[in-house]
Amino acid sequence: MRMRTLTTILAITFTALMHAQDIAGRWTTIDDNTGKPRSVVEITVKDGVATGRIVDLHDKSKLDKTCEECTDDRKGRKVVGLEIIRGMKAKGREWVGGTILDPENGKVYDCKLWVEDGKLKVRGYVAFFFRTQTWVR
Repeated sequence: MRMRTLTTILAITFTALMHAQDIAGRWTTIDDNTGKPRSVVEITVKDGVATGRIVDLHDKSKLDKTCEECTDDRKGRKVVGLEIIRGMKAKGREWVGGTILDPENGKVYDCKLWVEDGKLKVRGYVAFFFRTQTWVR
């Protein structure tokens, strides 16, 4: 009986770790209009919660840009280093329950993340209106 319980606990832990590995790492964001790389976001998972911050911008002329449109604790902070994904928790093959910030306009959206064909799908939404981006490793 103890062996079965231990096996179940290990299976659940392994599954949770596999989910974390699915999204953890550095992802290149792609501009919706031009199709060109925009930034690099590093997603980390700690204690089952995923967060993501911008670690680089492809347009080097914007490296000193700050989030002036932000209305929360991120207002006035440099975009490089800015935490844009907060509070994501694994639910099956998806990460839900958190938010994503658009540093261009300072708006915060509910968020859902999942990996599909080796690419990260990032959906920001309000009610039933949403936009989905594809990020690549």
